[in-house]
Amino acid sequence: MFRAASFWTPPIFFSSFASGMNELLAVDPARRDAIARIAATLSGAKRVAITTHINADGDAAGSVAALARLLPQLGIEARIVNPTPWPSTFGFLLDGGLRDLGGKGAASLAGIDALVALDVSDMKRLGHLADAVRALEVPRIVIDHHVPTDEPAGELMLDDTSACATGELVYDFAVVLGLEITPRTAHALYCAILTDTGGFRYSNTTPRCHAIAAALLRFGVDPEETYRRIYASVSPGRIHLLRDALNSLGVDEAHGLAWISVTADSLERYEVSPEDLDGIVEHPRSIAGTRMALFFRDLGYGKVKVSFRSTGDVDVNEFARQFGGGGHAKASGALIPGTLDQVRERVVNAARAFVGPRAAMESRSHAHA
Repeated sequence: MFRAASFWTPPIFFSSFASGMNELLAVDPARRDAIARIAATLSGAKRVAITTHINADGDAAGSVAALARLLPQLGIEARIVNPTPWPSTFGFLLDGGLRDLGGKGAASLAGIDALVALDVSDMKRLGHLADAVRALEVPRIVIDHHVPTDEPAGELMLDDTSACATGELVYDFAVVLGLEITPRTAHALYCAILTDTGGFRYSNTTPRCHAIAAALLRFGVDPEETYRRIYASVSPGRIHLLRDALNSLGVDEAHGLAWISVTADSLERYEVSPEDLDGIVEHPRSIAGTRMALFFRDLGYGKVKVSFRSTGDVDVNEFARQFGGGGHAKASGALIPGTLDQVRERVVNAARAFVGPRAAMESRSHAHA
Protein backbone atom coordinates (compact mmCIF):
# COMPACT_ATOMS: atom_id res chain seq x y z
CA MET A 1 0.00 0.00 0.00
CA PHE A 2 1.38 3.37 -1.01
CA ARG A 3 1.78 5.81 1.86
CA ALA A 4 2.93 9.37 1.14
CA ALA A 5 4.20 9.57 4.69
CA SER A 6 7.01 7.18 3.77
CA PHE A 7 8.66 10.03 1.82
CA TRP A 8 8.51 12.43 4.77
CA THR A 9 11.91 13.44 6.15
CA PRO A 10 12.24 14.46 9.80
CA PRO A 11 12.99 18.17 10.35
CA ILE A 12 16.20 17.19 12.14
CA PHE A 13 17.68 16.15 8.76
CA PHE A 14 17.23 19.64 7.32
CA SER A 15 18.64 21.20 10.47
CA SER A 16 21.67 18.93 10.27
CA PHE A 17 22.10 19.66 6.57
CA ALA A 18 21.96 23.43 7.12
CA SER A 19 24.45 23.11 9.96
CA GLY A 20 26.78 21.12 7.71
CA MET A 21 26.59 23.75 4.97
CA ASN A 22 27.40 26.49 7.48
CA GLU A 23 30.40 24.52 8.68
CA LEU A 24 31.64 24.10 5.11
CA LEU A 25 31.29 27.81 4.38
CA ALA A 26 33.02 28.85 7.60
CA VAL A 27 36.34 30.57 6.86
CA ASP A 28 39.47 28.99 8.30
CA PRO A 29 41.00 31.08 11.13
CA ALA A 30 44.37 31.31 9.35
CA ARG A 31 42.64 32.72 6.28
CA ARG A 32 40.69 35.15 8.46
CA ASP A 33 43.91 36.42 10.00
CA ALA A 34 45.53 36.90 6.60
CA ILE A 35 42.46 38.73 5.29
CA ALA A 36 42.45 40.99 8.35
CA ARG A 37 46.11 41.88 7.68
CA ILE A 38 45.32 42.61 4.05
CA ALA A 39 42.34 44.79 5.01
CA ALA A 40 44.53 46.74 7.45
CA THR A 41 47.15 47.22 4.75
CA LEU A 42 44.55 48.48 2.29
CA SER A 43 43.00 50.83 4.83
CA GLY A 44 43.36 54.35 3.49
CA ALA A 45 44.41 53.19 0.02
CA LYS A 46 42.75 55.08 -2.83
CA ARG A 47 44.06 53.26 -5.92
CA VAL A 48 45.00 49.60 -6.05
CA ALA A 49 46.30 47.72 -9.09
CA ILE A 50 45.13 44.14 -9.57
CA THR A 51 47.14 41.78 -11.76
CA THR A 52 47.61 38.10 -12.51
CA HIS A 53 49.85 35.77 -14.46
CA ILE A 54 50.53 35.89 -18.19
CA ASN A 55 47.84 34.31 -20.38
CA ALA A 56 45.17 34.46 -17.69
CA ASP A 57 43.01 31.37 -17.33
CA GLY A 58 39.50 31.22 -15.89
CA ASP A 59 40.61 31.27 -12.26
CA ALA A 60 42.90 34.23 -12.86
CA ALA A 61 40.36 36.21 -14.90
CA GLY A 62 37.49 35.38 -12.56
CA SER A 63 39.45 36.28 -9.44
CA VAL A 64 40.66 39.56 -10.93
CA ALA A 65 37.18 40.58 -12.08
CA ALA A 66 35.62 39.64 -8.73
CA LEU A 67 38.16 41.57 -6.67
CA ALA A 68 37.85 44.57 -8.99
CA ARG A 69 34.13 44.65 -8.14
CA LEU A 70 34.69 44.14 -4.41
CA LEU A 71 37.36 46.76 -3.68
CA PRO A 72 35.18 49.81 -4.52
CA GLN A 73 33.01 48.81 -1.54
CA LEU A 74 36.07 49.63 0.58
CA GLY A 75 36.38 53.04 -1.09
CA ILE A 76 39.19 51.85 -3.33
CA GLU A 77 39.56 52.48 -7.07
CA ALA A 78 40.46 49.11 -8.59
CA ARG A 79 42.76 49.19 -11.60
CA ILE A 80 43.15 45.97 -13.62
CA VAL A 81 46.66 45.73 -15.06
CA ASN A 82 47.35 42.33 -16.62
CA PRO A 83 50.66 41.46 -18.34
CA THR A 84 48.92 39.94 -21.38
CA PRO A 85 45.61 40.87 -23.07
CA TRP A 86 42.39 39.91 -21.34
CA PRO A 87 41.27 36.50 -22.71
CA SER A 88 38.30 36.83 -25.06
CA THR A 89 36.67 33.69 -23.64
CA PHE A 90 36.23 35.54 -20.36
CA GLY A 91 35.42 38.91 -21.87
CA PHE A 92 31.91 38.75 -20.41
CA LEU A 93 33.43 39.11 -16.94
CA LEU A 94 34.33 42.72 -17.77
CA ASP A 95 30.72 43.63 -18.61
CA GLY A 96 29.42 46.48 -16.55
CA GLY A 97 32.33 48.91 -16.63
CA LEU A 98 35.54 46.99 -15.93
CA ARG A 99 38.59 47.58 -18.15
CA ASP A 100 42.00 45.98 -18.39
CA LEU A 101 44.65 48.71 -18.57
CA GLY A 102 47.49 46.27 -19.11
CA GLY A 103 47.97 47.50 -22.66
CA LYS A 104 49.60 50.62 -21.22
CA GLY A 105 52.25 48.48 -19.58
CA ALA A 106 54.10 49.52 -16.43
CA ALA A 107 52.74 53.06 -16.79
CA SER A 108 49.42 51.75 -15.48
CA LEU A 109 51.09 51.11 -12.13
CA ALA A 110 51.91 54.78 -11.59
CA GLY A 111 50.19 56.43 -8.65
CA ILE A 112 48.90 53.26 -7.00
CA ASP A 113 48.84 52.78 -3.24
CA ALA A 114 49.11 48.97 -3.32
CA LEU A 115 49.19 46.03 -5.72
CA VAL A 116 47.34 42.74 -5.46
CA ALA A 117 48.64 39.79 -7.51
CA LEU A 118 46.10 37.00 -7.91
CA ASP A 119 46.73 33.35 -8.82
CA VAL A 120 50.48 34.01 -9.09
CA SER A 121 53.07 32.00 -7.18
CA ASP A 122 56.17 33.42 -8.86
CA MET A 123 57.20 36.95 -9.79
CA LYS A 124 58.39 35.73 -13.20
CA ARG A 125 54.79 34.80 -14.06
CA LEU A 126 54.01 38.52 -14.26
CA GLY A 127 55.87 38.64 -17.58
CA HIS A 128 56.96 42.09 -18.70
CA LEU A 129 55.42 43.66 -15.57
CA ALA A 130 57.75 41.74 -13.24
CA ASP A 131 60.54 44.34 -13.11
CA ALA A 132 58.08 47.18 -12.56
CA VAL A 133 56.40 45.24 -9.74
CA ARG A 134 59.76 44.49 -8.14
CA ALA A 135 60.52 48.23 -8.15
CA LEU A 136 57.26 49.24 -6.47
CA GLU A 137 57.58 50.99 -3.11
CA VAL A 138 53.99 50.27 -2.09
CA PRO A 139 52.57 47.17 -0.38
CA ARG A 140 52.42 44.11 -2.63
CA ILE A 141 49.79 41.54 -1.74
CA VAL A 142 49.41 38.01 -3.08
CA ILE A 143 46.21 35.94 -3.04
CA ASP A 144 46.97 32.50 -4.45
CA HIS A 145 46.52 28.74 -4.07
CA HIS A 146 49.70 27.49 -5.74
CA VAL A 147 52.80 26.07 -4.08
CA PRO A 148 54.96 29.07 -3.05
CA THR A 149 58.23 29.73 -4.88
CA ASP A 150 61.46 31.47 -3.94
CA GLU A 151 60.26 34.79 -5.34
CA PRO A 152 56.56 35.44 -4.70
CA ALA A 153 54.96 38.51 -6.25
CA GLY A 154 54.44 40.16 -2.88
CA GLU A 155 55.28 40.20 0.82
CA LEU A 156 51.80 40.02 2.37
CA MET A 157 50.13 36.76 1.42
CA LEU A 158 46.79 35.00 1.58
CA ASP A 159 47.94 31.65 0.23
CA ASP A 160 46.48 28.21 0.80
CA THR A 161 47.14 25.23 -1.44
CA SER A 162 44.05 23.49 -0.03
CA ALA A 163 41.81 26.03 -1.78
CA CYS A 164 40.25 24.62 -4.94
CA ALA A 165 40.95 27.90 -6.75
CA THR A 166 42.14 31.41 -6.06
CA GLY A 167 38.48 32.32 -6.53
CA GLU A 168 37.71 30.46 -3.30
CA LEU A 169 40.09 32.76 -1.42
CA VAL A 170 38.56 35.86 -2.99
CA TYR A 171 35.13 34.57 -1.92
CA ASP A 172 36.48 34.29 1.63
CA PHE A 173 37.85 37.84 1.36
CA ALA A 174 34.35 39.09 0.56
CA VAL A 175 32.71 37.07 3.34
CA VAL A 176 35.16 38.02 6.08
CA LEU A 177 34.93 41.72 5.23
CA GLY A 178 31.16 41.63 4.87
CA LEU A 179 31.21 42.79 1.24
CA GLU A 180 28.21 42.38 -1.07
CA ILE A 181 28.48 39.64 -3.68
CA THR A 182 26.49 40.99 -6.61
CA PRO A 183 25.40 38.77 -9.52
CA ARG A 184 28.37 39.98 -11.61
CA THR A 185 30.78 39.22 -8.77
CA ALA A 186 29.17 35.83 -8.26
CA HIS A 187 29.58 34.99 -11.96
CA ALA A 188 33.28 35.89 -11.78
CA LEU A 189 33.86 33.72 -8.70
CA TYR A 190 31.86 30.85 -10.16
CA CYS A 191 33.92 31.04 -13.37
CA ALA A 192 37.13 30.88 -11.32
CA ILE A 193 36.03 27.79 -9.40
CA LEU A 194 34.31 26.06 -12.32
CA THR A 195 37.32 26.27 -14.62
CA ASP A 196 40.05 25.46 -12.10
CA THR A 197 38.24 22.32 -10.97
CA GLY A 198 37.65 21.21 -14.56
CA GLY A 199 33.91 21.55 -14.16
CA PHE A 200 34.08 20.01 -10.65
CA ARG A 201 35.93 16.91 -11.98
CA TYR A 202 39.50 17.34 -10.72
CA SER A 203 40.87 16.13 -7.39
CA ASN A 204 40.90 19.69 -6.02
CA THR A 205 37.07 19.58 -6.00
CA THR A 206 36.06 19.55 -2.32
CA PRO A 207 32.80 19.62 -0.36
CA ARG A 208 33.52 23.27 0.44
CA CYS A 209 34.02 24.00 -3.23
CA HIS A 210 30.52 22.70 -3.97
CA ALA A 211 29.10 24.62 -1.01
CA ILE A 212 30.56 27.88 -2.34
CA ALA A 213 29.24 27.11 -5.82
CA ALA A 214 25.78 26.56 -4.30
CA ALA A 215 26.02 29.89 -2.51
CA LEU A 216 27.02 31.63 -5.74
CA LEU A 217 23.97 30.18 -7.50
CA ARG A 218 21.85 31.86 -4.85
CA PHE A 219 23.64 35.12 -5.63
CA GLY A 220 22.41 34.96 -9.23
CA VAL A 221 24.69 32.67 -11.26
CA ASP A 222 23.07 30.94 -14.23
CA PRO A 223 25.15 27.75 -14.62
CA GLU A 224 23.86 26.90 -18.10
CA GLU A 225 24.60 30.37 -19.44
CA THR A 226 28.04 30.32 -17.81
CA TYR A 227 28.79 26.95 -19.40
CA ARG A 228 27.70 28.25 -22.81
CA ARG A 229 29.92 31.32 -22.58
CA ILE A 230 33.00 29.39 -21.49
CA TYR A 231 32.75 25.97 -23.12
CA ALA A 232 30.22 26.21 -25.95
CA SER A 233 31.36 29.27 -27.87
CA VAL A 234 34.50 28.02 -29.59
CA SER A 235 35.57 29.01 -33.08
CA PRO A 236 36.03 26.55 -35.98
CA GLY A 237 39.74 27.37 -35.79
CA ARG A 238 39.95 25.90 -32.31
CA ILE A 239 38.50 22.61 -33.57
CA HIS A 240 41.04 22.54 -36.43
CA LEU A 241 43.80 23.21 -33.90
CA LEU A 242 42.56 20.35 -31.72
CA ARG A 243 42.54 18.04 -34.74
CA ASP A 244 46.19 18.81 -35.48
CA ALA A 245 47.16 18.37 -31.84
CA LEU A 246 45.45 14.98 -31.64
CA ASN A 247 47.23 13.90 -34.83
CA SER A 248 50.51 14.39 -32.94
CA LEU A 249 49.44 12.06 -30.13
CA GLY A 250 52.15 9.91 -28.61
CA VAL A 251 51.49 7.16 -26.06
CA ASP A 252 53.84 5.10 -23.91
CA GLU A 253 51.61 2.51 -22.31
CA ALA A 254 54.49 0.86 -20.47
CA HIS A 255 55.03 4.01 -18.41
CA GLY A 256 51.53 5.46 -18.51
CA LEU A 257 52.51 8.54 -20.52
CA ALA A 258 50.60 10.38 -23.25
CA TRP A 259 51.50 13.63 -25.01
CA ILE A 260 50.44 15.97 -27.79
CA SER A 261 52.08 18.98 -29.44
CA VAL A 262 51.30 22.08 -31.48
CA THR A 263 53.74 23.83 -33.80
CA ALA A 264 54.74 27.48 -33.67
CA ASP A 265 52.58 28.51 -36.65
CA SER A 266 49.38 26.80 -35.49
CA LEU A 267 47.76 29.79 -33.80
CA GLU A 268 48.33 32.08 -36.77
CA ARG A 269 47.24 29.45 -39.28
CA TYR A 270 43.85 28.97 -37.63
CA GLU A 271 43.46 32.55 -36.39
CA VAL A 272 43.16 31.52 -32.75
CA SER A 273 44.76 32.77 -29.53
CA PRO A 274 46.71 31.06 -26.72
CA GLU A 275 43.52 30.78 -24.68
CA ASP A 276 42.18 28.37 -27.32
CA LEU A 277 44.77 25.92 -26.01
CA ASP A 278 43.17 25.82 -22.57
CA GLY A 279 42.11 22.32 -21.62
CA ILE A 280 43.76 20.68 -24.60
CA VAL A 281 46.06 18.64 -22.33
CA GLU A 282 43.00 16.94 -20.87
CA HIS A 283 42.66 14.88 -24.06
CA PRO A 284 45.83 12.82 -23.53
CA ARG A 285 45.08 12.68 -19.81
CA SER A 286 41.71 11.09 -20.60
CA ILE A 287 43.38 7.99 -22.12
CA ALA A 288 42.94 4.94 -19.91
CA GLY A 289 46.08 4.10 -17.96
CA THR A 290 47.66 7.54 -18.32
CA ARG A 291 49.62 8.57 -15.24
CA MET A 292 51.13 11.73 -16.71
CA ALA A 293 49.92 13.76 -19.69
CA LEU A 294 52.10 16.33 -21.43
CA PHE A 295 51.28 19.13 -23.84
CA PHE A 296 54.11 20.76 -25.83
CA ARG A 297 53.58 24.16 -27.42
CA ASP A 298 56.36 25.51 -29.61
CA LEU A 299 56.50 29.28 -28.99
CA GLY A 300 58.60 29.86 -32.10
CA TYR A 301 61.61 31.62 -30.59
CA GLY A 302 63.67 28.73 -29.29
CA LYS A 303 61.44 27.93 -26.32
CA VAL A 304 58.69 25.40 -25.71
CA LYS A 305 55.93 25.73 -23.15
CA VAL A 306 55.11 22.39 -21.56
CA SER A 307 51.99 21.63 -19.52
CA PHE A 308 51.98 18.63 -17.20
CA ARG A 309 48.90 16.86 -15.84
CA SER A 310 48.74 13.76 -13.69
CA THR A 311 46.41 11.15 -12.32
CA GLY A 312 46.89 9.06 -9.21
CA ASP A 313 49.93 9.81 -7.06
CA VAL A 314 52.27 11.30 -9.68
CA ASP A 315 53.43 14.76 -8.51
CA VAL A 316 53.98 16.82 -11.65
CA ASN A 317 54.90 19.88 -9.60
CA GLU A 318 58.00 18.02 -8.44
CA PHE A 319 58.68 16.88 -12.01
CA ALA A 320 58.23 20.39 -13.46
CA ARG A 321 60.80 21.76 -11.05
CA GLN A 322 63.46 19.77 -12.91
CA PHE A 323 62.89 22.23 -15.75
CA GLY A 324 62.49 25.42 -13.70
CA GLY A 325 58.70 25.19 -13.65
CA GLY A 326 56.09 24.41 -11.05
CA GLY A 327 52.45 24.70 -10.08
CA HIS A 328 50.25 22.07 -8.46
CA ALA A 329 50.86 18.41 -7.70
CA LYS A 330 48.48 17.45 -10.50
CA ALA A 331 48.80 20.43 -12.84
CA SER A 332 52.05 22.24 -13.55
CA GLY A 333 54.03 23.80 -16.35
CA ALA A 334 57.48 24.89 -17.49
CA LEU A 335 59.14 26.99 -20.18
CA ILE A 336 62.04 25.06 -21.67
CA PRO A 337 64.64 26.24 -24.23
CA GLY A 338 65.13 24.23 -27.40
CA THR A 339 63.28 23.12 -30.50
CA LEU A 340 59.99 21.27 -30.23
CA ASP A 341 61.61 17.94 -31.14
CA GLN A 342 64.50 18.44 -28.72
CA VAL A 343 62.33 19.43 -25.78
CA ARG A 344 59.77 16.73 -26.41
CA GLU A 345 62.42 13.98 -26.52
CA ARG A 346 64.18 15.32 -23.44
CA VAL A 347 61.03 15.75 -21.35
CA VAL A 348 59.39 12.47 -22.35
CA ASN A 349 62.58 10.55 -21.49
CA ALA A 350 62.77 12.37 -18.16
CA ALA A 351 59.12 11.55 -17.52
CA ARG A 352 59.79 7.86 -18.14
CA ALA A 353 62.54 7.93 -15.53
CA PHE A 354 60.38 9.93 -13.13
CA VAL A 355 57.27 7.74 -13.16
CA GLY A 356 59.04 4.43 -13.76
CA PRO A 357 57.56 1.45 -15.59
CA ARG A 358 53.94 0.68 -14.83
CA ALA A 359 54.84 -2.90 -13.85
CA ALA A 360 57.18 -1.61 -11.14
CA MET A 361 54.50 0.71 -9.79
CA GLU A 362 51.92 -2.07 -9.70
CA SER A 363 54.42 -4.39 -8.01
CA ARG A 364 55.00 -1.78 -5.29
CA SER A 365 51.27 -1.31 -4.85
CA HIS A 366 50.73 -5.06 -4.34
CA ALA A 367 53.63 -5.21 -1.91
CA HIS A 368 52.00 -2.55 0.28
CA ALA A 369 48.53 -4.07 0.04
